[in-house]
Amino acid sequence: MTERSQQQEPQEPQGRPPELPELPEPLTPLPADWQRCLAIVAHPDDLEYGGAAAVAIWTDRGAEVVYLLVTHGEAGIDGLGPEDCAPLREREQRESAAVVGVSAVEFLDGYADGVIEYSTRLRRDLAAAIRRHRPELVLTLNHRETFGGTYWNTPDHRAVGLAALDAAADAGNRWIFPELLEQGLEPWNGVRWIAVTASPQPTHAADVTEGLDRGVRSLLAHRTYIEALTDEDPEVYARTFLRGNAEAASARFGGRPAVTFEVFPR
Repeated sequence: MTERSQQQEPQEPQGRPPELPELPEPLTPLPADWQRCLAIVAHPDDLEYGGAAAVAIWTDRGAEVVYLLVTHGEAGIDGLGPEDCAPLREREQRESAAVVGVSAVEFLDGYADGVIEYSTRLRRDLAAAIRRHRPELVLTLNHRETFGGTYWNTPDHRAVGLAALDAAADAGNRWIFPELLEQGLEPWNGVRWIAVTASPQPTHAADVTEGLDRGVRSLLAHRTYIEALTDEDPEVYARTFLRGNAEAASARFGGRPAVTFEVFPR
């Protein structure tokens, strides 16, 4: 038997070749042709886990950004009673906002940290704020059930995020919540986009090359909260978390460190 005859003949490929995994869709740059933003979240620190780095870029270009928090974050620190926790977290939030150029920070009353429910009352209060501030962009936090994978989202985040999405439409309809007209709050149909940060289904992103360090410092302003949350050094924790997320997003945004958003045009 010759050497060639001892070798196995090459086999013809059977069936279809294996499909390559689909690459994730590139993220679209978040629109920048707006001047006023109202950021609506449930707790102090919600905006600092990513969104604040983008806010730093926006205020740098002269945009007006207002923070509206539905609670005072009074249930956020185990071992610190709500009566002591609320003013501390308010103070940390104002210091945090100032790092990224935001001076207007408002807190709603009447909503308890940890037990916010989606309701017409919440929609009305958020619609009132939208009418007062007349934003073109509404920024809110993830309203979906998870942050992706096995990370379950909290009821407060889901309720506030969903109510903010609905309130953006409510704000423009004079026949919904007519009592707002009696308060001198005229309808506002000027919301053009709603941007949801920390969504597991992002569609857009903002380049935070110039804002990431301030985003880290903004999160670090919540030092008391972070120290209760983890045994890790707060600076290492904040920098690792925010830089890790920004670098992960860069794979879908031309290699640029980014904060991602799920955007709903209006």
